[in-house]
Amino acid sequence: MEWKDFFNIVKEKPYSKTLHAFLDDEYRHHTCYPPRTLVFNAFNLTPLEEVKVVIIGQDPYHEPQQAMGLAFSVPNGIPLPPSLQNIYKEIDNDLGLKMKGEGDLTYLAKQGVLLLNARLSVRRGIPLSHDVKEYQLFLTDVMELLDRQNQPIVFMLWGNFARSLKKLLQNKNHLILESTHPSPLSANRGGFFNTHQFSRANQYLRDHGLPPIDWQN
Repeated sequence: MEWKDFFNIVKEKPYSKTLHAFLDDEYRHHTCYPPRTLVFNAFNLTPLEEVKVVIIGQDPYHEPQQAMGLAFSVPNGIPLPPSLQNIYKEIDNDLGLKMKGEGDLTYLAKQGVLLLNARLSVRRGIPLSHDVKEYQLFLTDVMELLDRQNQPIVFMLWGNFARSLKKLLQNKNHLILESTHPSPLSANRGGFFNTHQFSRANQYLRDHGLPPIDWQN
């Protein structure tokens, strides 16, 4: 199965029609992010059969010019959000890589890192404003599909929300890595830094005969 097959199934479900109607109304009457053309960017950049790592964000950045349809990613030239700064810091801590000050994570998406936000859109300046049941149903379908994949996959579940999705993951051949969220409020209390998730993910991929992720930007 490919993502296009999945979306062909999803579009026949009742929640798909109501979700599209909701998005039509939101984008028509409010400023929303990311641009409508990038709402499904994560799926466009990371084919289902090439997924190696899944990272879950809660919803897109809600300020201008930040959201680009990839969890935690911002276009180059935009100041790094605090969570992304901490992700880079942990990559450096874990792998000894000096990360650049650019925030576009497309290079990871093209290596098989599915950077998936649980809600694919947001109204400007209002976090979780698109926290609707339709996105919850869609995310459940996505996670269950990923769980059924035969290829080795690492799920990085950061924070309480992402960790709550663990109940949808039953495939014993996949690796689940859990930690606190990389946001300063959580990360600085411990539980994200020095968890070595990036090196552990790469070791798992090597052990299963796959090339590791090049986390260097």
